[in-house]
Amino acid sequence: MAIFTAMENPVRKIIHIDMDAFYASVEQRDHPELKGKPVVVGGDHERGVIAAASYEARKFGVRSAMSSILAKRKCPDLIFVKANFENYKKVSRQIRDIFHEYTDLVEPLSLDEAFLDVTLAKKGKPSATLIAKEIKRRIKEETNLTASAGVSYCKFLAKVASDEKKPDGIFVITPDEAAAFIEELEVRKFFGIGKVTAEKLNKQGIYTGADLKLLDQQELVRQFGKAGNYYYHIVRGIDNRPVVPSRERKSLGAERTFGQDYFLLNDLNIQLEKIEDELWRRIERSKSYGRTITLKIKFADFEQITRSKTVDRLIDSRSLIHETAYKLLKAEEPFAKGIRLLGLTVSNFPHEEPGPVQLTIDF
Repeated sequence: MAIFTAMENPVRKIIHIDMDAFYASVEQRDHPELKGKPVVVGGDHERGVIAAASYEARKFGVRSAMSSILAKRKCPDLIFVKANFENYKKVSRQIRDIFHEYTDLVEPLSLDEAFLDVTLAKKGKPSATLIAKEIKRRIKEETNLTASAGVSYCKFLAKVASDEKKPDGIFVITPDEAAAFIEELEVRKFFGIGKVTAEKLNKQGIYTGADLKLLDQQELVRQFGKAGNYYYHIVRGIDNRPVVPSRERKSLGAERTFGQDYFLLNDLNIQLEKIEDELWRRIERSKSYGRTITLKIKFADFEQITRSKTVDRLIDSRSLIHETAYKLLKAEEPFAKGIRLLGLTVSNFPHEEPGPVQLTIDF
């Protein structure tokens, strides 16, 4: 029996496409000598954080967001490659051009993944599964890269499904299969439930969707705030969020991991100005001017803090970035521990009205 009614959740056809180890795969494609080897993008042998890891590196337990030091311990033969984001963006545009041949309802989550609503696909194909297979084939033929796809009636299940058969796989969850799939799904695999929340649930004896479903809505909201409402609905297969083609930008940032730890304000200010230069270039390029500056500080022992300041005007000049960021940094002086990373983010952009919502038809 279906877990929703047509009135509660009009059935759509949603595809989630996720490129396989995207940055690392692009590097292996463009540099054949790296094929079949444990490759990571970003970081270096002693400092920094891994941006992406090839599947060969993942076999050793190396993952994105892992420190370079730990990654090297896990895989002594690890190959570090400098990130080339301009190239990744170029390939990402190629892939999105393919998406738009099938639907205008494309919601990018990052350079390497996106939701597609193909309920009313341009090419008139009756099956979302066939469209997903064709898109995967086109990506392989035109970029020599592989992608995994998840197909379902909502964004939550499509996103979860794309992880089921990685790499180069496709997984479909129909409305009739949804209830059983969700009940068996581990909460740590739920899209929207992070590591900390999953651990908190596990401590309560909640390991699967079936366990999570036993908590009523009031209890979930008490424990997790507004996110509790989301958990209550997705564990019942209810997710009415539309695929939104033009997503409102939430933030824009830049950061730098240093080759040594810094303790003095003057030294840190020199590094801060380099980060400000990069952030201002990104602001100018995107024409995105916000009102809030957030400073991120990561210490030598990996403790991390953030400090924010909201000004009464749009941050529309390089000098205003520096004035605000420097005050935030100076307020933390003296620095008892060395600092290994600084980051700056601008947010609180002017509100824009959301775009139109796609009409839906039967699955």
